[in-house]
Amino acid sequence: MAPSHADDPIVCVVDFHHARGPEIESWFGVKDGTDPAADNDWSYLPFMALSDGAHASTEDFSYFTLRRRSTSTSPATSAFGISCTRQMDANELLNRPADVTRSTVQKAVVVIAKSPQLFGHLREKLSMVTGAWFAQRTSLTRPFALMLFFGSRCERLCMMQFSLISLIPNLLSHLSDCADPDLDTYSTSFVPPASLKTSSRPSLLAYMGLPLQIFGKGSLFGPYTPLQQLDILADHGTRSYIVGSTNSLLLQQKDRYSDILINLDDSSISISSPSLRSALALSAADRRWIDFLTQNVASTWDPQNPSRPTTLAYMGSEEFIRLQFEEYLLALLSAAKYHLYLTSSSPSRPPLALQENKYETDPIVDFNPDWLASWQLTPSFALFNRSTDAHLFDIVEPRHPTAGNLSIEDIQRRITQQIQTFHLDDRFASTKVNVSKHLATGKERVREGVEKLWSDIEAFRDAQAQKRRTAASSASTVSENEASGAMTLQRRDSARSTQSLSALGTPEKMTSPAPNRFAAATAARAPDFATAQASVVAAGQRA
Repeated sequence: MAPSHADDPIVCVVDFHHARGPEIESWFGVKDGTDPAADNDWSYLPFMALSDGAHASTEDFSYFTLRRRSTSTSPATSAFGISCTRQMDANELLNRPADVTRSTVQKAVVVIAKSPQLFGHLREKLSMVTGAWFAQRTSLTRPFALMLFFGSRCERLCMMQFSLISLIPNLLSHLSDCADPDLDTYSTSFVPPASLKTSSRPSLLAYMGLPLQIFGKGSLFGPYTPLQQLDILADHGTRSYIVGSTNSLLLQQKDRYSDILINLDDSSISISSPSLRSALALSAADRRWIDFLTQNVASTWDPQNPSRPTTLAYMGSEEFIRLQFEEYLLALLSAAKYHLYLTSSSPSRPPLALQENKYETDPIVDFNPDWLASWQLTPSFALFNRSTDAHLFDIVEPRHPTAGNLSIEDIQRRITQQIQTFHLDDRFASTKVNVSKHLATGKERVREGVEKLWSDIEAFRDAQAQKRRTAASSASTVSENEASGAMTLQRRDSARSTQSLSALGTPEKMTSPAPNRFAAATAARAPDFATAQASVVAAGQRA
């Protein structure tokens, strides 16, 4: 909207970005497509509006002067600015956007006038307006995403970006505004389709709002962007972009030039904003869908000829991949319209989906509501919403392609996602290596210990067997010796008895007196057999 007079005050909003610092977010009271800051070289305006000490108070004011360039009708002159800066806790926002990564939200509302005479009155108005704006606790910023591709091979870098945007049906043929952030002809000249031919695929896609116009006012697409264009990326008028670079210097300044960094050399994707990661997180249905797609592609992939699957069939082919994304986007757009209808306070007419009571819950849950909330704050959604019918869900069913209840596979995917999110693999990599080493060492020691134990057991068994054999052999020898000794003693006793009886002679001789003392002594020591026999008989009788 143009101001009523050239000398009327103009207004802008200055935001403090977590990586780029203060920058102008939007202008009010100027002609569409114009930027007073660029026209007058007010590059320091954001820093003048947000003073260095503004973070120390809830509300603060700044006063400054600017040089307005000369025009064909007026010479160069001075302009005077007043800004009201406020801040609030980011947790108090009712709908925190993805790019709000700091603990506080800080913004300034700036008025630039021809004279400072009205600053006293403007100060009161600014304070009231800024206070009322912050009191709404709604989104205080427009979300944007800076996507940077990096790779050492330029052709692969560029083709990867074209392949990505080509997944949005018909977008490659509608890139007239992608080369410069100031271009915006598509949205201003777009005419919504007045009718629908359900038998015609192009008619259906156009009626559903495709292609989604992601490159418009404030956006840029640069498959290869040299360092000489960094000033365009850092310009306050560039709100979002998809660009590629082969220079590693951008990796060192990734926090400044990217919200999302895709490194093709190491096949990694890093998202600098935690809240942006929340908006881009896959739901359980999303994970099922992407797993289904990747498994079909991986199982039919032919490295010798990537253009066609090994089965030479439809599953896994390029047409199959594109149709899956087309089906997903159509369901997403339908679910978005259904969500808007459910949250609308004054629906125009009952949709067929509600008349048939087909859905118990809001289907947008399967598409991540955080993503939809962020998309609703973009110019892309504004163009889609105003150029499509409110009841698209009566044309295409608002249902996720892989919607369903939570399964074991979903839980496994969620655990894997959490491990990747918290980088647990990186944190425990050294621990896993050490544990593996200790386990290997422990296994070797256990193996050696078990082998030694069995060896000792076998040696013990052999020693015991040898002892038993030795003992048995010794026992046998002793028995033989004892038997031999007994026989020898028996023979000796028999010989002695025979000799004794021979020496005694007849009974008569035994009773006769000895002829000498030796014989008398021998006769006295000789056994009395008759007496012994009589004693044995008497003992037997007593018993």
